Amino acid sequence: MTGNSTTPWDELPIRDELRGKSPYGAPQLDVPVRLNTNENPYPLPEPLVARIAERVAEAARHLNRYPDRDAVELRTELAHYLSRSTGHPVGPAQVWAANGSNEVLQQLLQAFGGPGRTAIGFEPSYSMHALIARGTGTGWISGPRRADFTIDVDAARAAIAEKRPEVVFVTSPNNPTGTAVEAEAVLALYEAAQAARPEGGGAMVVVDEAYGEFSHRPSLLPLIQGRRNLVISRTMSKAFGAAGLRLGYLAADPAVVDAVQLVRLPYHLSAVTQATALAALEHTDTLLGYVEQLKSERDRLVTELRAMGVEVTDSDANFVQFGRFEDSHRAWQGLLDRGVLVRDNGVPGWLRVTAGTPEENDAFLDAVRELIKESTT
Repeated sequence: MTGNSTTPWDELPIRDELRGKSPYGAPQLDVPVRLNTNENPYPLPEPLVARIAERVAEAARHLNRYPDRDAVELRTELAHYLSRSTGHPVGPAQVWAANGSNEVLQQLLQAFGGPGRTAIGFEPSYSMHALIARGTGTGWISGPRRADFTIDVDAARAAIAEKRPEVVFVTSPNNPTGTAVEAEAVLALYEAAQAARPEGGGAMVVVDEAYGEFSHRPSLLPLIQGRRNLVISRTMSKAFGAAGLRLGYLAADPAVVDAVQLVRLPYHLSAVTQATALAALEHTDTLLGYVEQLKSERDRLVTELRAMGVEVTDSDANFVQFGRFEDSHRAWQGLLDRGVLVRDNGVPGWLRVTAGTPEENDAFLDAVRELIKESTT
């Protein structure tokens, strides 16, 4: 988010590029139905809660010692999960983990971006890409999208050739639009990025797959094979229903994993975080069963909204972008007045709703029907 009003920190000797900016965040309001932050609505199953307690209790016996700074056991299990779920084998040396995918992205920009370097993303997209770039002193370039929110590959390649960024972000499925990117498009952008920067090892291309498990399409993970500068970023916040855990990870060439360790903070992943994540990975099949339920609910939202005459962007995520409204903030407020909180992302004419439980989704759809009826009377 950006703004022009004076903020408390503007009186401090803060960096110029941070002046007038606002922190990232979504409203956390006490309403009956909260569908604004793309959380998994299903609580962790009791057997997993019990297993977390067991693993954390064991970790607690050794909290006088630093945790495994390389998180070897966790990276090994994450590699097993990726190999099994995508069909593409990866090893622990190709996987790195951090406190949420945002820290993964921050470490990548610390290693490959920074002052005098630039990153490009295709907006509207995940706003933290630009914010993390700014925080690491990396210049930010806003790349083009089509009116239907897909990436215009020819225009994107031209922008990469002209701007020659060191880092290229591709978000698939994209947040907030839900649109996925075809493998052929990613490959075209990867080749363009390497051609634009033939010196110094080329450019990094980061595919943000935070919502990958919800997609109709297969993961883009196999594309890392033979492409040293391609990174896939993932998270346990969404599909694993573990937003409170804060565990993100990447898969890439082992050289990339070695590089991010140059900038990671010492012992950045606590023993408790590692123990909790390992417990969750033991219950992968159960948790991915919830993902299938949410995919079905997501598709139901798309179908029912379109049946009402509401415009909807095709979604491969656990949320749906819908519109178009003459005044999207007024529509957001109208839903809130009916007890339903969705996200006003700042994309003109559009709002975003997270797929919730069937009961939550019913309440949302009823609120939309009332809003439409009110606007036509």
